[in-house]
Amino acid sequence: MQAQFAPEAVGTSEDRFDRFCEAVSTEVMPITLSTRHAADFQAGIRYLDLGVVRLSFVASSPVLSRRTAAHVRRGDPEHVQLALITKGALRISQRRNESVVAEGLVLTDTSRPSEGECTGEQIESLVLQIPRQALALRADRLDRLLAQCLAADGGSGAILTDFLKTLLAYGPDCRPEELRGMGSVALDLATAFLARQLGDPGQAPAAARTQETLQRIHRFIENNLGDPDLTPQLIADRHNMSLRRLYNLFDDEPLTLAAHIRRSRLERARADLARGDLNRQPVQAIAARWGFPSATGFSRAFREAYGITPTEHRAHSSRMPAGRGASQRWLGAPSGSG
Repeated sequence: MQAQFAPEAVGTSEDRFDRFCEAVSTEVMPITLSTRHAADFQAGIRYLDLGVVRLSFVASSPVLSRRTAAHVRRGDPEHVQLALITKGALRISQRRNESVVAEGLVLTDTSRPSEGECTGEQIESLVLQIPRQALALRADRLDRLLAQCLAADGGSGAILTDFLKTLLAYGPDCRPEELRGMGSVALDLATAFLARQLGDPGQAPAAARTQETLQRIHRFIENNLGDPDLTPQLIADRHNMSLRRLYNLFDDEPLTLAAHIRRSRLERARADLARGDLNRQPVQAIAARWGFPSATGFSRAFREAYGITPTEHRAHSSRMPAGRGASQRWLGAPSGSG
């Protein structure tokens, strides 16, 4: 589940800085980094894949960062990034806003140019990367929060930061389906926190409230795919709405509600069949875990979706390198970086 680059495998401090720049540009977004500490540079990066969102921990010697319009054109994940500065301070500027953040939260947008400078002997931060389309808040309203120091020592900010710290500490021990559930919780907490910074969340426009409801339903489905009793009526009841309104929410979605549930279950079963640590579990046991009580029905649905049988997919996957839900890159990591 984890991959590690040991400090001794990286080479000189200058090599470490080059590798750090490469890791950030590849794993996060294209950006230019510079440092006055190339001769003794130290850094560590950890990633935790949470499904809808991603959590990163970054610890490094002080660096300066610059993301230009050219960088954005070269590569844009279309994320907003909510960063918790846990050590040191960060001077950040974006869209005519500028702040110095220490032990607080700061929001940035990968689609906009930005500049940042770390101060102190070492900088450590937890970064929640959120796809913009998953955040049920209008972009023009979020612009007001960019590069602003957002207090994290009380209320929803304290709840969010404590959750992210706990998630980083214990998340690597969780199964992929658990991590996806935790990702949904992280997204809900981040949305609630940002909405509170913008004012009364109840004042959100109707379109944003509809999108938020749809995202909440999607997350409910993802977290309950293994329940064979997961039906449209159950989903409607749990969200205090009529069945007709539930179906209407999916009118503009690429799949109907039933098709979405079916495809999501197939994707989870497909992923588990590719896991080496589950190769001793019968195909039917994995199918049942994801809501397919009939072996024949599962096999037929799987073949229709992917063109091969579940057994053939498992055999093919056993010859391929296994994927990782969490990864870790340590480049001469600073002491005490966790």
